[in-house]
Amino acid sequence: MKLTNNDIAEFFTRLADLLEIEGANPFRVRAYRNAARTISSLARNLSELVEEAFDLKALPGIGKEIAAKINEIVADGRLSKLEELEKRFPTGIYQVLKLPGLGPKKVKVLYAELGIGNLDDLNKAAESGEIRKLAGFGKKSEERIRAEVKQRRQGKERYPWVVAEQIARPLIDYLNNDGAVPNIATAGSFRRKRETVGDLDILVSCATPRRIMERFTKYDGVDRVLASGETRSSVLLRSGFQVDLRVVPQDSFGAALHYFTGSQAHNIAVRRLGLQKGFKVNEYGLFKGEKKIAGDSEDGIFKFLGMDYIEPELREDRGEVSAARDKRLPALVKQTDMRGDLHAHTDDTDGRSSLDDMVAAARAEGYRYLAITNHSQHLRIARGLDPAGVRRLLEKIDQLNANLPDFVILKSMEVDILKDGSLDLPDEVLRELDFTVGSVHSNFRLSQEDQTERIIRAMDNRYFTILGHPTGRLINQRAAYAVDLERIIRAAADRGCYLELNAHPDRLDLDDIHCKMAKDLGVRVAISTDAHSTDNLRYMRLGIAQARRGWLEKDDVLNTRSTKELLKLLQIRR
Repeated sequence: MKLTNNDIAEFFTRLADLLEIEGANPFRVRAYRNAARTISSLARNLSELVEEAFDLKALPGIGKEIAAKINEIVADGRLSKLEELEKRFPTGIYQVLKLPGLGPKKVKVLYAELGIGNLDDLNKAAESGEIRKLAGFGKKSEERIRAEVKQRRQGKERYPWVVAEQIARPLIDYLNNDGAVPNIATAGSFRRKRETVGDLDILVSCATPRRIMERFTKYDGVDRVLASGETRSSVLLRSGFQVDLRVVPQDSFGAALHYFTGSQAHNIAVRRLGLQKGFKVNEYGLFKGEKKIAGDSEDGIFKFLGMDYIEPELREDRGEVSAARDKRLPALVKQTDMRGDLHAHTDDTDGRSSLDDMVAAARAEGYRYLAITNHSQHLRIARGLDPAGVRRLLEKIDQLNANLPDFVILKSMEVDILKDGSLDLPDEVLRELDFTVGSVHSNFRLSQEDQTERIIRAMDNRYFTILGHPTGRLINQRAAYAVDLERIIRAAADRGCYLELNAHPDRLDLDDIHCKMAKDLGVRVAISTDAHSTDNLRYMRLGIAQARRGWLEKDDVLNTRSTKELLKLLQIRR
């Protein structure tokens, strides 16, 4: 089984984490972190690139030493440097590092001061009140740690959708290559494209169920077979991901796909509608009395119930069943609707690709425009630009735009929203931009009232255009800061501002619920990638999936507009 990019990136993340806890050279630690980011953002499988003898040093942040480590990982499935380092730490240290809010710096303090090397040690120290005594911690930190440990113990791990995809696709290809599987499909939350996935459901119809089950349980990535039968088997992969495979008859394939795709609430709503019309609906088909009248396709199920086809992303019981019955489902936004990306960084700050390369990649995506939104001066860790740096970048953009008749580089900045709600650059600089993306990158622990007021004060600035990653969350890493998003969305509507749906797989921020709220309140959304390299521009598809879950249509999305229409909308406040 080929290692996924996420698998390979995890080697370097772990290496960086342990070295940082040990107090190693910070430049060395940063190099491994940059390598992990580069690898996880690649559009192609890195293992395949290695097999093709691709020059890994051509990738951003990958030098000779790191390239050699990648080759070792792909060839052996291990990294000797990491194994050597792991011998100096308790095996449970990774459990502690995975808790949201506990990065290597804090874990280093916990390990050095209290000898904490696993979740049990951490929980005992939190319950005894020892953690609050440490520098950089406090009573609230201790309470959050206890809550996170409790949650981790109660529920199984959920994987970001894009990580689940990296695990699922090779398995689907493997099963498909058997040549005896006429129908195969993923179902569950993976097919609905929820932002995180707990496990994977795969459905097949075939003439040789015993053979496909045997092939499934012998997959190279299987760590443990949990159950094995002729029509259903379940395995735990080495990644910790559980996969269930079901073989269903061809004449029930559509019914089963519908049943195992929708949320429980969606399925109940569909069954209730079926009963009202005199039908019984289950995973085997749609029945009138004892007679099956539909089941081989999802279309047939919806048709006999008098409904329009409901896209998988909508099957959450949020009004889609009645909308499908009344012929008023939204025409969901598509990848082909997108005309450009409104949030991207270059190596002038913390990006890993040059301005020229980012523009070339955006044009290759078929876009008509790309906004360069490098960080402002307050974000020093990202080498944010002061006013002089901004103007130098704008001059560079003007020079490039003069030679791009069919494409426009939009002049923007990701401007920090400071604690008092002011913006991180003076108005005389902001007015030189086509628009701004205002973002919170600090003071995450303000009260909900203070955080909400802070953002609304920033929106009061006439040069504020789009609120970037509105809740600041990082999936499975950092909770959203406390903020009243309904107030924020209403404030944006009143002021003519827009909200970002940040398509980066760690963010997917806005979530689907608040995308729908923005739509209902008349606030348009910019689906943007927050790209820090050329490969990151391909995150757009993840943002599209989230937007579709939020019922967004083409007209609800800012960057489906032509360049002329977009500029008019962006500058309406000015």
